[in-house]
Amino acid sequence: MEEEISLNSDDVLDYIKNNVNTYDTIEISFNRIYLPGEVLGIEIDGEEKVESLRLMMQLNGDLVNDTIQVDLVRIKDDILEIRHTQDEKSTIINVEA
Repeated sequence: MEEEISLNSDDVLDYIKNNVNTYDTIEISFNRIYLPGEVLGIEIDGEEKVESLRLMMQLNGDLVNDTIQVDLVRIKDDILEIRHTQDEKSTIINVEA
């Protein structure tokens, strides 16, 4: 099952914080960068306002398949699209400018 939603950049952070779990598959497109991978961990700093939202990911690329850490707060204004796959459900998030 596939669902498509549109969110602003702040709502994307809330979506990631509330819906993405360890071992989910996530594909992030920002600027001219595409990061497909498996979520290994999520670290959130800040209580009321998210100051840092870091995803530890194992990349699924042919040329690059390394483990990286991405702080989504730092790139939130550059994110174009995110595809989140959990079990049999896939959600495509289009980020509004």
